[in-house]
Amino acid sequence: MPADVIIGSQWGDEGKGKIVDLFSEKYDVIVRYQGGANAGHTVIIGDKKYVMHLLPSGILHPDKLNIIGNSVVLDLNALVDEINGLKAQGIKITSKNLIISDNAHVVLPYHKAIDKAREGKKTGEKKIGTTGRGIGPAYTDKYTRTGIRVRDLFKAKTLEEKITENLDEKNFLLKEFYGAEPVSKKTVMDELEKLSKIIKPFVGSTSAVINEANKKGKKILFEGAQGALLDIDFGTYPFVTSSNPTIGGVMTGAGVSHKVINKVWGITKAYQTRVGNGPMPTEMDEKTGEATRKEGGEFGATTGRPRRCGWLDLVALKYVCELNGLTDIILTKIDVLSIFDEIKVCTEYMYKSKKTRSFVADGEELYSAKPVYKTLKGWGADLSKIRKYAQMPADVKRYIKFIEDYTGVKVSIVSVGPEREQIIKR
Repeated sequence: MPADVIIGSQWGDEGKGKIVDLFSEKYDVIVRYQGGANAGHTVIIGDKKYVMHLLPSGILHPDKLNIIGNSVVLDLNALVDEINGLKAQGIKITSKNLIISDNAHVVLPYHKAIDKAREGKKTGEKKIGTTGRGIGPAYTDKYTRTGIRVRDLFKAKTLEEKITENLDEKNFLLKEFYGAEPVSKKTVMDELEKLSKIIKPFVGSTSAVINEANKKGKKILFEGAQGALLDIDFGTYPFVTSSNPTIGGVMTGAGVSHKVINKVWGITKAYQTRVGNGPMPTEMDEKTGEATRKEGGEFGATTGRPRRCGWLDLVALKYVCELNGLTDIILTKIDVLSIFDEIKVCTEYMYKSKKTRSFVADGEELYSAKPVYKTLKGWGADLSKIRKYAQMPADVKRYIKFIEDYTGVKVSIVSVGPEREQIIKR
């Protein structure tokens, strides 16, 4: 049976974790296909809150197979802490319901050291706003073919040779260029020896497992991290992540053919948020942004950093819809907009003295694009207790139809709160 994909259609933090958790009940296999521990998915079930950074959100369902694909970069400390933390909350995690790709690359202490040193050397708008988790440097090593893969962890002699060679370069860079402390080889090797023993039971050839599951008619859900506008190729470069959260990342990050993909769900907030530096044309003024942040609880699941808030950018959303072939939009946090009497929606940019509906997919150029807004009437009603679309205020329905008409994609699901039961299907 074909597989489905869930993609963040903005700059991340759209609410993918809750949706994947909800969807997982209908799937047999859930695959995380890119990114690292710089991403965070939050799922609230009753009075319990679960935050995942590397594990697929389907891990909360003991009868589902969860897979970490080959394009994920693994921080082993973070992964082990996450596994232990969820186990302490009563979540069952074994080699029966979790498989880690043996081809996934490993984030090492020297990656984190370089990440922090590099960002610290930048000033002002040149700062990317990295989480300092070593994600970019780990991907850099992958593409310069000097990376350490999970399979290397179990080849002691080869592993030590690779670490020694890498540290010669990394420590020279840290000391001579960044003026930072070098990384101890013993520290790296001791850490890897301990952690590799813990993860070994979970390691396998995930591409083969996924394709075999597909042949057997298993239902598969691919889960991305971050958002499409942070894509290394199609996002607001250089203010992007180091991988492909877009649809192409599924094929390269999980090792499957495009032929298996059926539905492509785009998770979209009813407004915009962004963490760290980078352009966001519809960013709200300080007072409006603070009100939205407070009402929406807009603080990063990974870093705790306050998110910048903005009005919904339909120019950007339509770009993402076309880029990824979205079949459906899942609209989250529409309840947050209930605090406004009027709601702005960006329908065009003023760019180089002309109006345009084309997204400016360049992080430096996008700073000069100014939003052209359509103002819609607010609804001023508490949506959190609504469970059927027919019960939605007329102005909410008009807002949703406006999105559909502009993008050409149906809003199939609407979320009116953080709980599982606050999901409305149309």
